[in-house]
Amino acid sequence: MEIYVVQQGDSIYSIAERYAISPDKLVDDNGLIYPYNLVNGQALIITFPKQTHTVQEGETLQSIADFYNVTLMQIIRNNPSHAALDYINPGETLVISYNTSKSIAINGFAYPYIRKDILIRTLPNLTYLTIFNYTITDRGGIITYHDDSDTIKTAIDYGVIPLLMLTVLTPQGFAKAEAAYNILLNDVYQERIINECINIIKKQGYMGINFVFNFLNENNQSLYLNFAKKISNRLLQQGLLFFISINYSEQETNNLISVEQINYSSLSDYVNGLIFLKFVWGYNNNPPAPVSNINNIRVLIDYVASGVSSDKIFIGKPVIGYDWQLPYVPNRTVAFSLTVNSALELAYNVDAIIQFDEASQTPYFYYNEFIYGYPAQHIVWFIDVRSIDALNQIIIEYGLYGSGVWNIMVYYQQLWTAINSSFDIIKLI
Repeated sequence: MEIYVVQQGDSIYSIAERYAISPDKLVDDNGLIYPYNLVNGQALIITFPKQTHTVQEGETLQSIADFYNVTLMQIIRNNPSHAALDYINPGETLVISYNTSKSIAINGFAYPYIRKDILIRTLPNLTYLTIFNYTITDRGGIITYHDDSDTIKTAIDYGVIPLLMLTVLTPQGFAKAEAAYNILLNDVYQERIINECINIIKKQGYMGINFVFNFLNENNQSLYLNFAKKISNRLLQQGLLFFISINYSEQETNNLISVEQINYSSLSDYVNGLIFLKFVWGYNNNPPAPVSNINNIRVLIDYVASGVSSDKIFIGKPVIGYDWQLPYVPNRTVAFSLTVNSALELAYNVDAIIQFDEASQTPYFYYNEFIYGYPAQHIVWFIDVRSIDALNQIIIEYGLYGSGVWNIMVYYQQLWTAINSSFDIIKLI
């Protein structure tokens, strides 16, 4: 794959001609909703398949997969417009394979009410699906929000392992610290949670738990480790999987990045995988900053990989943008989220030029608006294929097991094109 940055005067046709590919493939690989509205500075992914196939009369996706001795899921994820297993047209070209470098696992996070068409289009790219539908109460009870039966069944139909997300977070992202500590300090509450989780797993058809550690730090890590041991022992008896997602943080002092000194090695002994990611929501009270910072992530992985086997480490990919009004005022300014496609549409509408921060490997742009007749400047930080590729290179460099995607509620084609043109996706069922 290659990455091309749009310049003044470029069009879909001129870029496609430059790389000797079809305009349709360029549009499809990048999920361009408005292909004629390119923005100066916008990044596009250019892929070069290793093997393609021209559909013949009477062929099906399954017969083509059988002919090339590959899985049906590989055919679908390399040709996502056919994720619904719909009719293929004689004469159309399908991508069979890319020059991939290794196999990785992908853990996608979603609410159970994810749109069915987005779920179906995403599942071929996943190994695990973590479903956010349960919140722990401060006395060890579990609140359930939606019927997740259909989402679980669909995941299994597409060869994806469904995981129950266990957390003290509310669906809106509010973390209940008091509940977390009540549970960590009470053996009775812990047993109640484990028992109820196993009951839910058996009833709903989950295959394991993905427990979110939101308040893990150097001082309380022994409490978390103790709880993790209990969960692991019970799940192992039931033949179930156990993952921990760590909502990590880092600090910057005198331009030096540091991370919490957690004994991740001990935690890793009790889990199938540790997923390091930052949970991002529809609002952001922090000062304007890159959505994803590759330098900070490298510091984190350097530390984690020094004590944890690489085949248990996932690194998270956020799929979001934020729009801040300037100047930023602490405790007052709130940035609001944008999908990546919405950020690009906004950039086009305000005639912005997308800039790129090399240090963090993330794009941003400025724009102005008038509020009650007064000018107001905004800055938008988001991600693009360059950000995704930087994270993919971390996976390759450190030999990590895979990636976690928070979240998959909005389909973002560049993400999946970048992953599938670089990696084979592990399927375990």
